[in-house]
Amino acid sequence: MTDTTERYHKTLSITWEQLQNDCRALAWKLLSVRKDWTRIVAIARGGLVPAAIVARELDIRVVDTVCISSYTLRNQGDSVDILKRPDLADMDETWLIVDDLVDTGRTANAVRGMFPGIHFATVYAKPEGRPLVDTFITEFSQDTWVLFPWDSFATTSFVAPIVDTM
Repeated sequence: MTDTTERYHKTLSITWEQLQNDCRALAWKLLSVRKDWTRIVAIARGGLVPAAIVARELDIRVVDTVCISSYTLRNQGDSVDILKRPDLADMDETWLIVDDLVDTGRTANAVRGMFPGIHFATVYAKPEGRPLVDTFITEFSQDTWVLFPWDSFATTSFVAPIVDTM
């Protein structure tokens, strides 16, 4: 396992409210691409919550998962392990792949190989993975660790100013 702790110099916490608003913005953007999406394939685990929100907003009732393992906390594995894939028999261009974030693009590249030609949407993107997605809302720098609300607790503790962390 490759220790990627050194690659992240900043941390950005995403709140539940921000995530929901950004997922709704993603849904609006996806409606401008097409209005007849029929299925979402969520990249588990990170894409599960965004996929649920997008599915609600676009009234998509069929949600499936592709389960991939490539990270443990901040450590990126040396391989992308596909743990589960959906039945691809009736795959067409009305399917939509949803994830929370494209970082280095390793997971996205594996998913692209499984679902060629399917629209790939993420809520957030980083420069290395950005070319692999079709639609996203916000781009963060490559050295930013994005902390999602399901990975943290809300806190009322003092947070040091950014300048004091450098």
